[in-house]
Amino acid sequence: MTNNQNTTAFFDLIRHGEPAGGPMFRGSKDDPLSDTGWQQMNAAIRDDDQWDVIITSPLLRCRLFAEQLAEQRQIPLHQEPRLREIAFGDWEGRTSENIMADTPEALTRFWSDPVRYPPPGGEAITEFRQRVSRAWQDWQTQAAGKRVLVVCHGGVIRMLLAEVMGIPTERSFSALTVPYACRSRIRVDISEHGLLSCLQTHGA
Repeated sequence: MTNNQNTTAFFDLIRHGEPAGGPMFRGSKDDPLSDTGWQQMNAAIRDDDQWDVIITSPLLRCRLFAEQLAEQRQIPLHQEPRLREIAFGDWEGRTSENIMADTPEALTRFWSDPVRYPPPGGEAITEFRQRVSRAWQDWQTQAAGKRVLVVCHGGVIRMLLAEVMGIPTERSFSALTVPYACRSRIRVDISEHGLLSCLQTHGA
């Protein structure tokens, strides 16, 4: 645990690229990236990017790219199980169009209020946010003063940005769009006055 005073860290968040099988409610379904997904991720990384550590979800669509990048640039890599995507239960492997054709009201209610209307058999969004929040709290301290790349999922990024921006859980899925290979940057300052985090860029 790092106890440095007056430190500034930068967390670059990147969502995985397109997985094999295309768009669907994937959740814990462990598909690797498609060829297009690899192209999206490689295009999102710049030659002048510099990081001290890479943190990745353990799921293949994140981990395989993170492992490759860490090896290429000789950067320490950590798998963080708490940053895996939310489990969508009965919706996993199904497209939005398929669900809308079957139970349109269920999908509409989920996007408008996922707290009250979670996917059937899925992970409660309050529990999802809690586990992502615990990981975020730990890494803000452990990576104090460092430049960090976090390779993770759309749902995870929404939860992290909701934490930083104070977005209520019931609006956390609808407040932001997070396309494939989308990058965001969070600045975290730790001083004798406490910890302050702010969103610097999103979609850049």
